[in-house]
Amino acid sequence: MPESTTLNGAQVAIIATDFFEEAELVVPRDRLREAGAEVKVYSSRREPIQATEGDTEPTRKVEVDGTFDDVDVEGTDILVVPGGTVNADRIRLEAKAQELVRAFDEAGKPLAFICHGPWLLVSAGRAKDRHLTSWPSLADDLRNAGASWVDEEVVVDGNLITSRKPDDLPAFVGAIENALAGSPS
Repeated sequence: MPESTTLNGAQVAIIATDFFEEAELVVPRDRLREAGAEVKVYSSRREPIQATEGDTEPTRKVEVDGTFDDVDVEGTDILVVPGGTVNADRIRLEAKAQELVRAFDEAGKPLAFICHGPWLLVSAGRAKDRHLTSWPSLADDLRNAGASWVDEEVVVDGNLITSRKPDDLPAFVGAIENALAGSPS
């Protein structure tokens, strides 16, 4: 099957730490690459990061292209944050990850979060007055941070894209592709 070129030139940064939900990183990475985007994975360190399935079953390690410090906000079109409870709990404590979320948001660039990923929005102070979705157990956290939470497969609020779970990946990736192509969702 020939690769698409609809996203040629698009620059995508995915940020994650160990114990991310495998499908929530690998599916967007691979689908966006197939559409022609350049996708790089960043973490808190340069070593490969551990994927899991269902939060508890380690699967494989994924190579990273650099650390959070290497993300070029100006040269990157979108920031994607996969879930996985442990990944999300760890990444939300990373000052540099919080800084990246604030920088992308201030620049009006798209940010995409799935599953437990929106915890980083809360820690970065960017959930207030936003319309979001997430894994259901985050609903109270997001509401307490001032967000309006809904149970929908994908929610687009301005430059923010959120989804609930791996089953929502087709809609999540579609919303990312629309944001990168400049199309309305």
